[in-house]
Amino acid sequence: MIECVPNFSEGRDLEKVRSIADAIASAEGVLLLDWESDADHNRSVVTFAGPAGAVVEGAIRGAERAKELIDLSKHQGAHPRVGVADVIPFIPLAGDSMGTCVAAARATAEGLWKRLGIPSYFYEAAAMDPERKRLEKTRRPGFDGKPPDVGNIAAHPTAGASMVGARGFLIAYNVDLETKDVAISQAIAKRVRASSGGFPHVKAMGLYLPARECAQVSMNLTRYEEIPLMDLLRTIDEEAVKLGTRGGAGELIGFIPMAAFQKAPEFFRRARNFSEARILEVRMRNVEQDNILRPAY
Repeated sequence: MIECVPNFSEGRDLEKVRSIADAIASAEGVLLLDWESDADHNRSVVTFAGPAGAVVEGAIRGAERAKELIDLSKHQGAHPRVGVADVIPFIPLAGDSMGTCVAAARATAEGLWKRLGIPSYFYEAAAMDPERKRLEKTRRPGFDGKPPDVGNIAAHPTAGASMVGARGFLIAYNVDLETKDVAISQAIAKRVRASSGGFPHVKAMGLYLPARECAQVSMNLTRYEEIPLMDLLRTIDEEAVKLGTRGGAGELIGFIPMAAFQKAPEFFRRARNFSEARILEVRMRNVEQDNILRPAY
């Protein structure tokens, strides 16, 4: 069994998001775990799992529905994006391998191109070009100036392109600040991210969220096992005070492994939206037992 956590460039029209999730769930063998949306980011994350073949088909069906419903040329949102099905990562679960996920990424990209005319760029373990291993190196306006890995156009005119990858478990965790000054959130993001000499395996950017009227430090934690999570949170709080504000509530996007929660429970409890339903093993057990999709949170 493998997991897929695609990010779609729609977070305001929830009927569209629900339709995309339904399309994914229509693939036989897919276990749809949940989906959630953010209006400021104008982005939604869908989480599902199953055998590799079923997950590949679910990912392509989700992208197909997104292509029908979303026009990227009219999209506005705080989060960077290059496609309607912007990022499609595959993650091995217990008993499966990264090799299975790389094969799933390849098969998905071929399906996106042949069935939908959407080109793909591979990243992380699926990368064919070592310079594309890091997602942020390619997912930017104009990409990296090289042809896509699959397809003969840089991007579809309304659906854009998809970043398709295979990776380990990633935790998306944000911290709101008690200020509207995006420059402060950007300064804190620079302080904590690995690429600027901060914490290893932390990717971070500073954003302004109009709906909440606050700045936010938005983070991806790519190897949570090797990150001192409470030290990371403490540093954000300390830097905020130095810059004349304070760190507010955390926000968790998607699910976390039980091992991550056990490593630093107070880190996750800082998130305003945390509950045990966000622990992947708990959610999968509940969905399998009920055999229906109930809201996770």
